[in-house]
Order: sequence, then structure tokens, then C-alpha cells
Amino acid sequence: MRANPLVPPIEWWGGIECTTNRVGARWFDQLRWSGHDRRPDDLDRFAALGLKALRYPVLWERLAPHSLDDIDWRWSDERLTRLHDLGIRPIVGLIHHGSGPAYTSLLDPGFAEKLARFAGAVARRYPWVRDFTPVNEPLTTARFSALYGHWYPHVRNDRAFVRALLNQLRATVLSMRAIRDVIPDARLVQTEDCGKTFGTDATAHQVTHDNHRRWLTWDLLNGSVTGSHPLLRFLRGAGFSAADESFFGESPCAPDVVGLNYYLTSDRFLDERLEHYPEAHHGGNGRMRYADVEAVRARAEGIEGHEAHLVAAWERYHLPVALTEVHLACTRDEQLRWIAESWAGAQAASSRGADVRAITAWALLGSYNWDSLVTLDAGHYESGAFDVRGAVPRATALARLVSTLASGGTPDEPALDLPGWWRRLDRLTYGNMSCGSRTPELASDLAG
Repeated sequence: MRANPLVPPIEWWGGIECTTNRVGARWFDQLRWSGHDRRPDDLDRFAALGLKALRYPVLWERLAPHSLDDIDWRWSDERLTRLHDLGIRPIVGLIHHGSGPAYTSLLDPGFAEKLARFAGAVARRYPWVRDFTPVNEPLTTARFSALYGHWYPHVRNDRAFVRALLNQLRATVLSMRAIRDVIPDARLVQTEDCGKTFGTDATAHQVTHDNHRRWLTWDLLNGSVTGSHPLLRFLRGAGFSAADESFFGESPCAPDVVGLNYYLTSDRFLDERLEHYPEAHHGGNGRMRYADVEAVRARAEGIEGHEAHLVAAWERYHLPVALTEVHLACTRDEQLRWIAESWAGAQAASSRGADVRAITAWALLGSYNWDSLVTLDAGHYESGAFDVRGAVPRATALARLVSTLASGGTPDEPALDLPGWWRRLDRLTYGNMSCGSRTPELASDLAG
């Protein structure tokens, strides 16, 4: 039972992996890889699951690749009209891990104004849409593009990272202004990876930094990056100007829904003892070297979990929260266990007083090449509620479970009688770390 009867029931949303990211001079397009760009009848398949809303792409790079004066609406016209007819509420996304078309980039001083212009055009074209995510995961995109250099513009420094983040969030604020000029009651559903960082005593400084940083997207939009914010000194040192501080402090654009994207790889563990970990996981911050691995593989206590993340976001912002991406690249049974655990976590957070609005079955059509963080077109596919490797998308056991839960039913999947692999001791690839110490009885399990 929900703690507050005035709060709406938790809805089931869906989403399709729609990343359109740039690597060098190439754009990688999940919609093309999955075939959804050629299959409008996928929307009928989604409707059969009982979803209330669908995170849906109306992407700048796809609709206006050459100029904002030349927007081709045919693709989005057909699909948004069909969603409207099916009674599914679209949550329209304009940038999904992208850097914009070739005439801009995340470091372009005019990026925000250009996206806002596109957003205004979208609102005028579809004035009946109410929910928008102008930029998906701006912090994560800034990290991957301008701190780690995986995606265009392939830069690796704090100043570029901060500028890429600020440009995306300024674009979000300006886009919502442009949208609300047309649709006054438009809602901002702001998504971001919510992963928490853990580590050894020696990495405590970086752990603290990372755990402040994970909130930056929502903190900046809420106008709370002020003189008392723990990252203000870092931001100023990386180019956060007085004008930037004034813009976000005086023009808050608080999300209507704080959307948490949470994966088994989201929670991290840092360890300075590099010899225990494969070299691919070695990194650093310029002052010390450390390994950065999935907490599920190294931390005795395991992952933080959906409930804890939802409650933490609710207590920080007191704004409605939702799980806006729930997906696991694994076997069918483990996929079932992950989504069942996320549903239980959402209900538990709600019972603790959090205003949880939805859980989102993400990557309904599966996704491609995330094993390489979409830096290669290697054809690596992981299925979702549907498997698209045949002539026609095939509903999987995950589709059956989502449909059952969305309709208020009780699942009877035998796989749910066992815990997920992330709840078992054999998950500990690197040993059993807790508060900086290795648990002796598992010491022999360390890799490296």
C-alpha cells in the first residue's frame, strides 16, 4: 500500500534504446540497428504490453541533420500520431547521448540556442505532447565525450567536461522555455545515471567527489549550485563562470520528474591496489592511480539497489521520481529477476514515502554495442522485451512479465524463485571488499 493515497499509482513506462552518438566522423544509430526506424508497427507491440507512456525519440540529428531550416517531420509525424491514437503518452527526447548534427558540438558556444530552436519547432509541430526530455543523461554524455574521450569531440579534461555539461543543461533550460512558450504546462522528465561510488580508504577523496558529481545534473537545474555546494570550487576551477552561476542560480528549471537510470554497472568501486584488477580497469585522477570496477563485482555489500536510489533522490529534491531505464544485458532468467527487483524496489520506496511515479522497461527492442560503450559497430546485440533478430520482432519472457505487472497481475515465472546473480557470492570476481579491507576468506578469489 502506498503511504500517501493522494500520490498517483506507479505507472509502467517503456522506452527504446535510441542513442545516436558520434565517434570520429561516424554517427552510430540504434534506431537503424534495431530496425525500428523502418517498423512503425512496433508501436502496436508496445501498446499490447499495457504501457502508460513511452520515452520516444524525436532526435535533432535525425530530423535536421543539415540545417534547422530544413526539418523533415515525416518520420516523427507518422509515429507520434500512432502513439496518440494508441493512447500512449510520449515522453519526447531530442538528444540521446548525441552531440548534435555536424553543424554543432557539445563544446559549441551556440549549442544551447540551437537545440532550443529545434525544441520550439517540435513543440509547435506537436502541441499536444506534454512530457519532454530535451537531453538524456547530460552528465554521463559529458563524461563519455569530454572527460573520458570515448565519443565526439573526444576530449579528456575537466574544463571540457564542465563546458559540455553546462552547454547541455543550458540547452535543457532554454529548450523548456521554448517548449513552454507553446505548451505552458509541458513537463520536464530529466534522466540521468544515478550510480553511487564506493571505494577503499585511500580513494576516499575521489569517492566523495564522484558522489557529489552524480547529482550535478539535477542540482544545476534546481539552482542549488551556490556558495555552499561542495563542487562549486571544482566547477569554478574548470571554467564555471559568474555568468554560468547566475544563469543556473537565477533561472531554475526544476524537473517535474527526476528520472533515475540504473544499471548493474552504475554503482562503482575504486581501489588503489591495481595489481588486483585487469589493466583495462586502471585509471586515475592526476593525483593517484586506481582501478574503477563495478561495485557488484568487488564490494562485499553489493549494489545500492533501486529502493535506496529512489529514496535518496526523493529526500534530496522532494520532487516526483521514476526509474526511467531498467535493463539488463544477461540471460532471460536474469533479465526477469532484474526487472522484478526494480519493481519491488519502486514499491518499497513508495511505502517509505517517496513519490515514485513510474518504472520504465528500457530497451524494449534490445540494444547494440553497449559492451564497447557504443564506440564500435561490432553487431553485439542484447535483447529486451522483444528480440529483433528474426524477420519480425519476437516477444520474450520479459514482455510477458512486464505485461503481467503493468496489468496488476502476479507473476508466476519460475525464474523469480531464485535470486539474481548480483545477489550471490559468486558475483565477486575481484574478491570481497568492504570499507577498504578485503575479507580474508575470499582473498584467493582476487583476479589480477
